Amino acid sequence: MPASDSTILPVLVVGATGSLGSKVVDELLERGKNVRALVRPASDAGRLESRGVEIARGDMLDVDSLVAAMNGADAVITTAAGYTRGGKDADDIDTIGNANLAEAAHRTGIRRFVLTSILTSDQTPDVPHFWHKKLAEDKLEQLGVPFVALRPGAFLDQVASMAGDPVDKGRMVWIGKATIPLTFVHTSDLAAYLAAAVDAEVEAGERIDIGWDRPVSMREVAGVMGGRAGKKIKVWAVPSAVARAAGAVGGRFMPLIKDMAAMFHWFETGRYVADPLRQAQVFGPVPTAEDALAQFADELRTAQRR
Repeated sequence: MPASDSTILPVLVVGATGSLGSKVVDELLERGKNVRALVRPASDAGRLESRGVEIARGDMLDVDSLVAAMNGADAVITTAAGYTRGGKDADDIDTIGNANLAEAAHRTGIRRFVLTSILTSDQTPDVPHFWHKKLAEDKLEQLGVPFVALRPGAFLDQVASMAGDPVDKGRMVWIGKATIPLTFVHTSDLAAYLAAAVDAEVEAGERIDIGWDRPVSMREVAGVMGGRAGKKIKVWAVPSAVARAAGAVGGRFMPLIKDMAAMFHWFETGRYVADPLRQAQVFGPVPTAEDALAQFADELRTAQRR
């Protein structure tokens, strides 16, 4: 049987040098995909090139460079997020940059565009980096780009490690009430879903929640991980009112602080919860909270021994 275009033509990964994007590249290569990575002109692409990844130099704020990068590609996966990267152009990346990606996909006729969105982004106009993902979804839909948006919960790897390795230090830091359940994801699991979404049987324009079998509180996260590691892990909870006050003051100079405070305030509503039904239908069995937390605890202990 002859190979199809979706097998031969490369998948363009935007954000390939980041933590999530690099794992997406790994997943695509394991699936036998040809991979092209959008890399900024000044960024080091040595690791990607050593793995046989084609490099397209460009910038999300330069739509012509995006068109050039997408020409001849079968699909696009974007994990880029100005919010997590920081810098003076962070907001532009999440607004203008995402709009440029949609425009370039429209011009080049990309078969499928896979967007890394955020859980409940359509309900949170007061959380800028959440809302920007909703606007990105809308732009893709407006231009008629055949896309699927995965809406993951909070990244366990990042959240649980805000104060360092929780297994090593025996503590986690949280903002708000540590007893309110919410949805988490493990970065490696999300990377696998993003890679699989390139060829998944979905309708154009689908938004799919990504999480575990149930929401869990930070206190439960600490309990399960501590049990797995054989040591007690405490949660140091900072009242959300303190974070909001810091956001109100610091937000004038550092919008990131205000954005983060708004995010944790949203978490406290108890509405940051995924419906994993469609996730299970498209990608198979949903990870259990216990399995995901045990896996993360094991990864941290393995890293300590290296």
